[in-house]
Amino acid sequence: MRNLPDSALPQVAGFFQLLAEPSRLRVLHLLREQPQCVGDLARACGSSTANISRHLAQLQHHGLVHREGRGTHVYYRIADPSVYALCDLVCGQLARQHARIAKAGASVLRP
Repeated sequence: MRNLPDSALPQVAGFFQLLAEPSRLRVLHLLREQPQCVGDLARACGSSTANISRHLAQLQHHGLVHREGRGTHVYYRIADPSVYALCDLVCGQLARQHARIAKAGASVLRP
């Protein structure tokens, strides 16, 4: 945030708000493996194609995914893989936190 003007903070907040939705995080995780069409993403997420399409539209609007037509299907792929660095950082911190809690709980249960 050092090089950002205060006027950019609402955009930063919007980016984090975009990532605050579990379904969008799941979609990003699935796209990490390979490009996928809406139907495949919907099945993997246990959601409707309309719902996943709305999430993909938001991700595309913010430049995180790219849409590509292939015949009668539309495939989505990650447009900016740097989003995974942020996700990995947050998930790693949460994993360490859960491990500390589990370790503390296990030591309390020992006689």
